[in-house]
Amino acid sequence: MATIELTSENFDQIIGESSFVIIDFWAEWCGPCKNFAPIYEKVSENHDDIVFAKVDTEAQQELAGHFQIRSIPTLMIFRDQVIIFSQPGMLPEQQFEQLIEKAAELDMEEVRKEMAEQQGG
Repeated sequence: MATIELTSENFDQIIGESSFVIIDFWAEWCGPCKNFAPIYEKVSENHDDIVFAKVDTEAQQELAGHFQIRSIPTLMIFRDQVIIFSQPGMLPEQQFEQLIEKAAELDMEEVRKEMAEQQGG
């Protein structure tokens, strides 16, 4: 599956309609972003069931600001419209695959329960 370019116009729709989304926040001038791009593309080809998206932080400053992106590249993972992972820095392919595997194994009912407990307590 090709990566999707996320913008402030399509962000809510993509996140709302997709159960598993991985976002790469990047910029054209960013060396590490350029190094990570082929890894991101390669891994995306292994997972037809996951939406892989990119946010150009220069073109989409409002989105980058909303998610408080301070360093790029930053990877963010949404499962069922919940952010379950957000971390700056590029990952080697094998680590990225392991991260996806762990994210897929999460019990989202349990995650929501824990979030409700934290917010309530």
